[in-house]
Amino acid sequence: MTDITPETASEPKGPPRTAEVAAYLAARMCHDFISPASAIVSGLDLLDDPSAQDMREDAMNLIAGSARKLADLLAFTRVAFGASASAETFDPRELEKLAQGVFNHMRAELDWQVEASAVNKPAARALMNLAQMAGAALPTGGTAKVRAVAQGATIAIAVEAVGAKARLRPEVLGGLRGEPMGEGLHGHWVQAYYVHLFMGDAGGRVFADVGEEKVTFAATVPA
Repeated sequence: MTDITPETASEPKGPPRTAEVAAYLAARMCHDFISPASAIVSGLDLLDDPSAQDMREDAMNLIAGSARKLADLLAFTRVAFGASASAETFDPRELEKLAQGVFNHMRAELDWQVEASAVNKPAARALMNLAQMAGAALPTGGTAKVRAVAQGATIAIAVEAVGAKARLRPEVLGGLRGEPMGEGLHGHWVQAYYVHLFMGDAGGRVFADVGEEKVTFAATVPA
């Protein structure tokens, strides 16, 4: 397993500025939201088309499904990337609902077993982001197993993506190490880099390991 904690990783050359990271995060969120939002518009267009009245039921299903996906993504993003109002602690059961909302629109399944009674904001963000990254590492399906337990003054997190063709993009590993964006997709890199930033700010550690049909994330965060 490779330690990619911000404390021990080599200093990247020319790290992105705060404004650049914010721009990449905004682009990432817009990319996530545009698909269901566009689908809703397409459904409304079908309802308004006199020649497509036989597709009214399909249009309503498209609108309903896309609206649920958009609402699920917005609720998840508010905690994973945003400030989530003034909350400083989170109920893991509520986090599970947010994560499950996203997994309802992914091929992977979520297995959530978080034993801590409550987690702080850095731990909540780590759980949300690592869970979503695990789901993304399973493009053809599988199970993302999320575990967390309070150990004294530390919250230990383990997230495993288990399934055929489990993989982790190089830009995700680079972002977790704090490396600037190179080749690859900005949206995948910026999420990992964001994890690198807030884990470093919280005094936490994060690890990643890629094996055969399994990707593992592990993190420790001060409680």
